[in-house]
Amino acid sequence: MADYDVDLFVIGGGSGGVRAARIAAEHGARVMVAEEYRLGGTCVIRGCVPKKLLVYASRFRGEFEDAAGYGWTVPQTSFDWATLIANKDREIARLEAAYGATLNKAGVKVAKSRAVLVDPHTVQLASGERVRAAYVLIATGGTPSYGDPIPGIENAISSNEAFHLPELPRSVLVQGGGYIAVEFAGIFAGLGSHVTLVYRGENILRGFDDDVRQHLRVELEAHGIKVLTGCKVAAIENAGGHYSVQLSSGNCIAADSVMFATGRYPNVSKLGLAEAGVETAKDGSIAVDDYSRTTAPNIYAVGDVTNRINLTPVAIREGHAFADTVFGGRATAVDHTNVPTAVFSEPEVGTVGLTETQARARLARTDIYKAVFKPLKATLSGRDTMVLMKLVVDGLSDRVVGCHVVGEGAAEMAQVAAIAVRMGIKKADFDATIALHPTAAEELVTMRKKTASFAREAAE
Repeated sequence: MADYDVDLFVIGGGSGGVRAARIAAEHGARVMVAEEYRLGGTCVIRGCVPKKLLVYASRFRGEFEDAAGYGWTVPQTSFDWATLIANKDREIARLEAAYGATLNKAGVKVAKSRAVLVDPHTVQLASGERVRAAYVLIATGGTPSYGDPIPGIENAISSNEAFHLPELPRSVLVQGGGYIAVEFAGIFAGLGSHVTLVYRGENILRGFDDDVRQHLRVELEAHGIKVLTGCKVAAIENAGGHYSVQLSSGNCIAADSVMFATGRYPNVSKLGLAEAGVETAKDGSIAVDDYSRTTAPNIYAVGDVTNRINLTPVAIREGHAFADTVFGGRATAVDHTNVPTAVFSEPEVGTVGLTETQARARLARTDIYKAVFKPLKATLSGRDTMVLMKLVVDGLSDRVVGCHVVGEGAAEMAQVAAIAVRMGIKKADFDATIALHPTAAEELVTMRKKTASFAREAAE
């Protein structure tokens, strides 16, 4: 590799790219990273981390209300959006600095610049400087999608801008039904905004278990969020200080802010992929093999830009595996099955493994265990909320193949349940585990009654 300026050039300083750069450097590689915005990428700068901080902020309103049932008298409260955003920005700046320090300690050179491919081994920075690299890793993530063009789309914001609004909108219309849409609907509602959630599908959270989808929708509506499905925004008119939003259903809704959270698409625009011989898939993502290698033998890609599973921990695992494969002498493919995930809605969702629909399609027999109950905390607070817990079990092997939770602490439970699902633990093992009382999670090991059973052969 002496003929090259660096052994590895990473385009994109997000979680996946930074992990790959650090591990490659630890393996002895000469590494350079280019990031045109801020180190940390979507997750750290304008995604998972700041969003979770806003989620925490939005939950205090409910906590203050619940306190009365437990004997607390809480003085009249007030919320200051500017303080929250300033504190959030301070924490994000700290994390960005930590990412830079980590790369510096590992001996990785960082260029705060856009970088594009000139050919398979040459990367050009915005300054015009060209760097020759033995290997190139593309980790440029995703960018917000606004869907099909509509009149007044310029009036809408994405999740990127939502983190920097000058003030909290009194009313917000959010279009979308996925993670970002549902989470921001909860954030705005919890902080005091009137929220309308609009989704073109039949129900929110497409791809999640149907019981989870319906249960969360009921909970969102109980929290005051108006959920409209089967329609979408057709036009946005600036009505002088607020917006008049025309829906495809014919309804018209007034809102102070309109947010589109209709997904993200791979950030590959003008990267020079064609010049480098890197092919893309039909969805615009970079096509890769099991080891994250593209159609150009020396170029790899990890994270959301490949559109496999668009979660930060997955990007980190892919980046680490790439570095071990190419520079560590240990070929490592990432297993994308049984990846746990969470939606930080209110209440939150935690899930891992197969949904009931997926299990019925794949297994000869599927057993379902489900519990819906009022959490202990709500008995004194008087809050109208219910917890959902569901286990999907292979009816022939007794192996637990899916776990789905909606309620407080659902994400924490899903992380632990993911270990059990990945190990192939059986429902009998759950049954044999002594419950930790009083907790909501004890339902996972006390559910005994089979609430549904499906044999594929019988249906056929």
